[in-house]
Amino acid sequence: MAAAAEQKSIGLRVFSSTFVIFWLILAAFPFVWTLWGSFKVELDFFSIADWTNALTGARTEVVYGSPFTGTGYEGAWVKEEFWKAVLNTAIVCFFVVCTSLTIGTLGGYALSRSGFRYTFWLLIIALMFRALPPITLVSGYLLPFFEWNVWGILPTTIIVLVAINQPFTLWMLHSFFQKIPKDLDESAMVDGCTRFQAFRHVIIPVMWPGVITTGLFSFLLAYNDFAVTTMLLAKENQTMVPKIASFLGTTQTEGNVMFAVASVVSATAPLFVLVMFFQRQIVSGLTAGAVKG
Repeated sequence: MAAAAEQKSIGLRVFSSTFVIFWLILAAFPFVWTLWGSFKVELDFFSIADWTNALTGARTEVVYGSPFTGTGYEGAWVKEEFWKAVLNTAIVCFFVVCTSLTIGTLGGYALSRSGFRYTFWLLIIALMFRALPPITLVSGYLLPFFEWNVWGILPTTIIVLVAINQPFTLWMLHSFFQKIPKDLDESAMVDGCTRFQAFRHVIIPVMWPGVITTGLFSFLLAYNDFAVTTMLLAKENQTMVPKIASFLGTTQTEGNVMFAVASVVSATAPLFVLVMFFQRQIVSGLTAGAVKG
């Protein structure tokens, strides 16, 4: 009986390990394939005659004397100045995250500690606003932005992204704050702290995993946004995603497709690093939001 149970347990572990390995290979394949192809020429990576050219780099070797070439990265970063789009993305993400977290932590804490009935309806209204497609909201901004001559610049886009992201941030942080016992606030105020001092010195340190988790989601919204940044940013102020799309929109120009492939790798790689670096905080933050403290 015990031997049968042990054999069943070993079989289950083998199956689960095999499944996880297969899933990891399947999930990583698109990025690995794109990374590999970014060092080829277009006739190799998108070869119709023979797909193995993407592996061997036959045309790449004919043109450059090597099965690998960095011309895609050189063309994107130097010729097309992709570095400007990276800088613009960094600026947008930094201010969107800082502004969203500042408003979200203060608002979420206030709503979680409020005893008024309208708190629930405020959150519902915020959720309804977040459920609307961003493209429908942006279209309403365009006319005043043109009239006020603020279209095409980064601050305008940052404000709109914060407005679109704020309901989600408010909901997420509100749920985290609700899991923190109110006794912590009361104990801090009994010891002489003001409400804001209790929030800053007692609540925020406990909330830190939730703040990091929410900040990461805010960062991803700004980092990956296409609709808002495409409609509100001028060509010289483009972020990475619209810049990549502009490469694909001029496929008749030789090399532009490989510029896009190299840019995709450049834009995706930091996300892998970010998630790996903050993986513990993400897991602990999500756990803290799901389990009552």
